Amino acid sequence: MNFVARQTRAPASAPSVLPITRRPAHKWLISYRSIEPLAIASDVAGIFCSSILAGAIYHIETIGTLGDIIEYVGIAAIVSALFISLMISRGLYDPAELLDLRTQLYTVNVTWVAVFLFFAGVAFALKIGAEFSRGTVLLFAAAGVGLLIALRCLWYLLLTRGLAAQKFAGRNTVLIAEEMPNESFVATLAKYGYQITQRFLLSSEGEDLSPIISFVREHPEIEEVLISAEIDHCSGLIKRLSQLREVPITIGLIPAGIGAKVLMRPSRRIGDTVYVELQRKPLDSIELAIKRGLDVICAGGSLVLLLPLLLLTAVAIKLDSPGPAMFRQRRRGFNGHEFYILKFRTMSVLEDGKLVFQATPDDHRVTRVGKWLRHTSIDELPQLWNVLTGSMSLVGPRPHAVSHDNEFDKVVRNYAVRHHVKPGLTGWAQVNGCRGPTPTAADIQRRVEFDLWYIDNWSFHLDCWIVFRTMIEVLRGRNAY
Repeated sequence: MNFVARQTRAPASAPSVLPITRRPAHKWLISYRSIEPLAIASDVAGIFCSSILAGAIYHIETIGTLGDIIEYVGIAAIVSALFISLMISRGLYDPAELLDLRTQLYTVNVTWVAVFLFFAGVAFALKIGAEFSRGTVLLFAAAGVGLLIALRCLWYLLLTRGLAAQKFAGRNTVLIAEEMPNESFVATLAKYGYQITQRFLLSSEGEDLSPIISFVREHPEIEEVLISAEIDHCSGLIKRLSQLREVPITIGLIPAGIGAKVLMRPSRRIGDTVYVELQRKPLDSIELAIKRGLDVICAGGSLVLLLPLLLLTAVAIKLDSPGPAMFRQRRRGFNGHEFYILKFRTMSVLEDGKLVFQATPDDHRVTRVGKWLRHTSIDELPQLWNVLTGSMSLVGPRPHAVSHDNEFDKVVRNYAVRHHVKPGLTGWAQVNGCRGPTPTAADIQRRVEFDLWYIDNWSFHLDCWIVFRTMIEVLRGRNAY
């Protein structure tokens, strides 16, 4: 692939050249890249200050002296080394992670407790517990976690304000792209401290890159060159841009298109190569155990409590119309495996073939008792047995008849991804109003989008929230017929 450098003037809002010495007054002195080391340094300083102050205050209150400052420093050094190492290993000082305040507060508390439990265990094993004042250590633990939480809140406020107002110190940058970047892309770079002083376009008209090299050499305030290109063009592009090695400057690549999505996936090194995780298993072993525990406890307890209601419902169905009280229909579950779902019979037909017609308002097939059962969702209660036996979960994508699965899979992209988890008695789509028939492709598409969001964002708290929301939806009775 051949390229030519074609210089384009930046918009009037961004000067062609912006020397470092003339950064706007409203910019902060710190850059976005400096957040991580500054956050680490603030935690270290906070831990040492907490230890020294806790020890001094405790000893002044108890014996009237400051005590051994060296002891306080030693404890702080051990605790900070353990705490900081654990936090760094999980990447929790990355600015993007510092913006997740909820996760930060949870992780700080758990890690802090784990560090002190480890510290206590080592002290006990080495029989050196008598060397440390228990009062000092306990006060240090309380003061330290409080200060660390305060620092997390401070970093969260700093980052949100700085990014929103583009206040981080600018890094004078030249942008090279295959096509003119839109202003939102440039604005995003500016938020993270990249000050675009000039842009260059590349095309297949020639090979002269001297305008770029000359511009960089003539402007020593330039700190970095960014290249934005499709990943499949990178080999030729990088080879062509190797001429930029003539100038001693940082050069970075921003992949465009599908390549950007691939590189954003989790990765790890395997020897001399790199492994990129294109798809994550929806739930790991611990998450599966938590979800299964919730299913067994809730389904088992509900079946016991609701047994009188289930028996009365079965009797009412038998008295109202001929046929069985229960209805079994084939559905697809986890990994596409078929199972039989259990429901109370609400219709005069038992459809389970190549054609299954969805219920509609005033459907003549719905019996008198069935109409009431469908409106209150009592007809779904036998599925608690499916949950208890493991073919379903309490919360998950609602399963459709096999004939409907075959139909929807042809018209909705990624429909089969719903089978990456067990189907549910209720789901995220249902509590967001997606109940009843799906007469159009748009209806099923909307339902699938909710289901896929649930799979990607599963948590124990989310399941509990969906169960609570389901109770409200049952009382509202939307689209239940």
